[in-house]
Amino acid sequence: MAYSFRKNGFIQRFRLILLFVFCFASLFAQAEASGGCKPKFSYKDGWWGGDAAYSIPLRDGRSVWIFGDTLYGDKRVVEGNEPRMVRNSIGISRCSANKEFDVQYVIRHGQDGSPQDFFKAQTKGTWYWALDGFTNGKDLWITLLCIRNPRVKRPDGFDFETCGADLARVSDLDADPQNWKVSYFPLVPDGVAAYPSATTVVEGDYVYLFALYEKGTRPMVVTRIPLAGLVTPAASLQYLAKDASWKSGLRPEDAMEVMPHGATEMTIRYHASLKQWLAVMKSPDVSSDAILLRTADHLTGPWSSGEVIYRIPEMQKNSPEYDKNVFCYAGKEHPEFDSSGLVITYVCNTMKVPDLVRNLKIYIPKIVWVPLADVARSEGASSK
Repeated sequence: MAYSFRKNGFIQRFRLILLFVFCFASLFAQAEASGGCKPKFSYKDGWWGGDAAYSIPLRDGRSVWIFGDTLYGDKRVVEGNEPRMVRNSIGISRCSANKEFDVQYVIRHGQDGSPQDFFKAQTKGTWYWALDGFTNGKDLWITLLCIRNPRVKRPDGFDFETCGADLARVSDLDADPQNWKVSYFPLVPDGVAAYPSATTVVEGDYVYLFALYEKGTRPMVVTRIPLAGLVTPAASLQYLAKDASWKSGLRPEDAMEVMPHGATEMTIRYHASLKQWLAVMKSPDVSSDAILLRTADHLTGPWSSGEVIYRIPEMQKNSPEYDKNVFCYAGKEHPEFDSSGLVITYVCNTMKVPDLVRNLKIYIPKIVWVPLADVARSEGASSK
């Protein structure tokens, strides 16, 4: 009996060792399979955090990162409830031959050396949140969401409101980014309540710009601009109407709802290996911990209802990273960095603004990698 006990104990330990080895090998294989160049953000170049975190690949292998409200200086500073920041900034990333990620942050400086918004508001009392973009020829185009302080104070603490959308053309991309030239083009005026900026896709002779309609169920609608008409975007804009035709301008009340619940920030990208368009977004429910995946055979849909492909630990009460004042948003994908899985970023912020100084783990893009196998399973589930 004693021999049997010792033998069984040995077998159990051996099985545990095998299980450990198998799990380690599986994780290692997964890391190897994910193989691409993985983004990684740190505090340097006077950059102390920002949100949005869209990435737009350039033809020379670089990617331009777009950041929203950006903390800067030699450290994070908050005076009262006002953080020291500029309203937008950019980053330029490269991947080395051995797949090492490096990013140079760029905060625009004026002639006197003072930090400025990289994209400067064109209307007094407003600012830009720069969002998604695309390239056309030698130029980079960025969608700009106009933001201002609310006319009526909001009870939810989100003291801002939208006021239109513009396009920016960025040229001289071979120069020092401080010297990149930015030209501004009006797109949609204040009051339309749907501002094409959430995500952009170039397909054929058009760039498609998705917009959150800020009424009803807050659905997603889609507009497009002929690439030949980018310098007159307001006059060239078309929207997909409820009758499935393309009409001039933008009347969101007449637009087709391509997604019943949209997001201010998201990405739509095509994956040739899956022969699918993938939309990645944080759940529209502010309290939710879910990053959602939607799929479609065609850019304009129909889109699947959405499957959860990641749950954000900072918003889970049983997680050591949980803080009741922290909320997370800005879910999006970056396919130029890895073709074997989804490289996803999200950002967490806090309702207690002074905590930005204390908690350096928030207000910096977090990186998630989701294997394509999980995407395929989500896609299969959504099609049933």
